[in-house]
Amino acid sequence: MKRILHLKSSLQGKGSYSIKLGNAIVERIQEKYPDNTLEELNLVDIEIPHLNPDVLRTFFIPGDQLTVAEKESIRFSDEVVKQLLAADIIVIGAPLYNFTIPTSLKAWIDHITRAGITFGYGENGPVGMVTGKKVYVAMSSGGVFSEGPGKVNDFVAPYLKAFLGFLGMTDLTVFRAEGLKVPGVKEYAWERAVESIEIN
Repeated sequence: MKRILHLKSSLQGKGSYSIKLGNAIVERIQEKYPDNTLEELNLVDIEIPHLNPDVLRTFFIPGDQLTVAEKESIRFSDEVVKQLLAADIIVIGAPLYNFTIPTSLKAWIDHITRAGITFGYGENGPVGMVTGKKVYVAMSSGGVFSEGPGKVNDFVAPYLKAFLGFLGMTDLTVFRAEGLKVPGVKEYAWERAVESIEIN
């Protein structure tokens, strides 16, 4: 059985192309792996708390030394880490906002980044501990950022590849619905995005 985790981070709700693209990717995954379970997490709806100094400090305290209040302060982080580690396939909706990812997705990343749990350090440097996962990114943007002059301003795909790779998730594929606001491109942008989906 394949366990699928679909993360949504768009502020656009039902009109979001990253959510629509993520749904299309999930459908293709389910076609390939009929025996599956799907868990969806809308990062906007749950209003993920941003890290604060107390929570960050608590990340580095051994579990058996935590107070009740400290355990409660990192409960959300513990839950999303457990959810991530349990998944086989992760679909991440990542619209491009101001050249980068939404704050809700960055907050999720901050909460899954746990030394000794999702990454560690060996003699040769950092070691990702979240391995054996397949990640698909459903990226959307009003402009074109995969090529041309806009490429230098794409801080979504390169960032996610670099950081998730740091955690051990190196098998990552990005599908794009782009040029959604560009005349002459937007007319077929969605169809091109859906046609690009290939599950491996």
